[in-house]
Amino acid sequence: MGAAKGLKKRNSTLAYLRRHWMLYAMLVLPVLYYFLFCYRAMPGVVIAFKDYNMFKGIWGSQWVGMEFFERVSHSATFWRAVRNTMVLNVLGLVLGFPLPIILALFLNEITHKFFKKAVQTFIYLPHFISWSVVGGMMYQFFASSGMINTIIKTFGGGEVPFLTSKPWWIFTYFIVGVWQSLGWNTIIYLSAMTGIDQEIYDAARVDGCSRFRMMTAITLPCIKGTIAIMLIMAVGGMASIGFEQPYVMQNSTVMEVGDVISTFVYRVGLEQGDFSIGTAVGLAQSVINFVLVISANAFSKRITGDGIW
Repeated sequence: MGAAKGLKKRNSTLAYLRRHWMLYAMLVLPVLYYFLFCYRAMPGVVIAFKDYNMFKGIWGSQWVGMEFFERVSHSATFWRAVRNTMVLNVLGLVLGFPLPIILALFLNEITHKFFKKAVQTFIYLPHFISWSVVGGMMYQFFASSGMINTIIKTFGGGEVPFLTSKPWWIFTYFIVGVWQSLGWNTIIYLSAMTGIDQEIYDAARVDGCSRFRMMTAITLPCIKGTIAIMLIMAVGGMASIGFEQPYVMQNSTVMEVGDVISTFVYRVGLEQGDFSIGTAVGLAQSVINFVLVISANAFSKRITGDGIW
C-alpha cells in the first residue's frame, strides 16, 4: 500500500515537472549566477582577517585578526563615507519611497488603456539605460553650460551649480535617482494592484464611493503586503548604496558629500590595492544590512502583520 502510494506521488511529481519544465529552466541562470558570484565567493571574506598577499593566496596570507577593522574604525574618510551613505539613503527612503506608490495609484485610475500603457513605457525606459549613459545625459542637462542652466539664463536667472555645490549636488543626485528607478518600482505596485478583486470596486461604486475613497480604502490596504516587503528591502539596504550612480555623479568638488561606502571600497580596495580593508568594510556592511533586514521584518510583522517571512 505504501509502495503504491509512493509510486503514485512520484509519477505525479514527474508529470508536474514535465508540464512546467520551462519555468524551472528559467531558474537555471539566476541560480547559477548567485552560486558563482555570491555563495562560491563567500570563503573570500577571510581576507578581512588576513594581511592578504596575492602571491601567497588567501590561505597562505598571514592571519591578523581584527586589525583591519580597527584601522577602518579610526579612518575619518571611512566615517565620512558612512555619513554620506546614510544621508543619501534616508533622503531616498523618506522622499523617494512614497513616489512610486502615489504614481501607481494614479496610473491605476486611468481608464484609457493606450494612454496608460504609453505612460508606463515612458517611465519604465530609464531603468534600462546604463549609468554611463545616464551620467553623460546628466552633464548635458545639469552642467554650468547644460540645457537647464541655459534655460534659466535665458529667462534672466543666475547659473545654478547643480554639480559643484554640495546641497545642489545632493538635490541632483536625488532627482536623477528617482528618475531612473521610479518606473521600475511603479510597475511592481501596479502588478500588485492587478490582483485585487474587481468585485470589491463594483460593490464600492454601488455604495456611492468616490474614486479617491476607493483608492485609499481599497487599493492601498490591498497592496500593503507589497509595500511592506519593498520597505523592508529598502531599510535592509540602508548601510549600502549602489556603486554606479555615486561613482558617475561625484567629482572632486563634492567628495565631502558624494563619497559613499561603495566608492570608498572601490578606491581603497582596487585603486590602492588594499584588498583586506575593502573586504573588511564590505563584510561589516553586509552584517549591518542583515541586522537591519531582520529588524525591519520583525517590526513590519508586528505593526502590519506582513513581512518577507
